[in-house]
Amino acid sequence: MTGGLVFIWPVMTAAFLASLVEAVEALTIVLAVATVRGWRPAGLGALAGLAVLALNVAGLGPLLGHVPLRLLQFVIGVLLLLFGMRWLRKAILRAAGVIPLHDEAMTFATETAELRERARRNEARLDWIAALTTFKAVLLEGLEVVFIVIAMGAGRGMLIPASAGAVAACLAVAAVGLIVHRPLARVPENTLKFAVGIMLSAFGVFWTGEGLGVAWPGSDLAIVGFAAIFLAVSAAAVAVARRPKAEVVS
Repeated sequence: MTGGLVFIWPVMTAAFLASLVEAVEALTIVLAVATVRGWRPAGLGALAGLAVLALNVAGLGPLLGHVPLRLLQFVIGVLLLLFGMRWLRKAILRAAGVIPLHDEAMTFATETAELRERARRNEARLDWIAALTTFKAVLLEGLEVVFIVIAMGAGRGMLIPASAGAVAACLAVAAVGLIVHRPLARVPENTLKFAVGIMLSAFGVFWTGEGLGVAWPGSDLAIVGFAAIFLAVSAAAVAVARRPKAEVVS
């Protein structure tokens, strides 16, 4: 499509960053299970989750080709906008100190403590519980990755670049996790969510308009303008959300 090449790196980057966040969260649960019960149940549960995800992707992929492009762009645009705004809202509230930052080290400690408590109560079933825990973590976080890949890639025939970005992020997180054997607590997750929220929201507005037949000024470059608007509004929202807290302190 005309201008399609303009989307390759933005789509790949958005898919990479979004998948990076989800992969880090899944890795924390897998590591917690492996710490308590070993890599066998943790790995089996994670592999089962990946298998289910692969089946979902294989089933959804062929269906997209039968959907009219305008309708596909509109639906994906709306979903991207809703998805991006959800991430952006949480990132704004965390940046403003309204809600606490997501702490992977705390999540790891909590999950580990829960599994050890279950081990004391029912040792015989714990391997099944451990495998189910990693299965659920990989499946739930992976479904978000699948949605982002499909949403980012289907609108302009960019499924391959989006998939490449997602796979690269997941492989990178898995490799680092296997090497260090600890949660990736130093990953600036809220900053990543902030950036991804802005990118998804900008693409969402653009593709919703395209689905409605809107001719955006500057064509594909309008996405940059939307991203700048979301960034400015989000920065202002963080400043406003912080103000009452500052006044109470003074």
